Amino acid sequence: MDKKLLDILVCPVAKTPLEYNEETNELISKASGLAYPVRDDIPVLLETEARELTLEERESK
Repeated sequence: MDKKLLDILVCPVAKTPLEYNEETNELISKASGLAYPVRDDIPVLLETEARELTLEERESK
């Protein structure tokens, strides 16, 4: 994930910064509890495409 792009992207629901998870290839929003997929190096920032974070994922970090 391009660092410059990550610096300007925010969660469309919570309007907070996103964290990139290399293992799952997702952008994580702890504030909204959602994980947005990255497909072919393109972030898919649609709430309908996001998955809910597990309780364990929300509490980590």
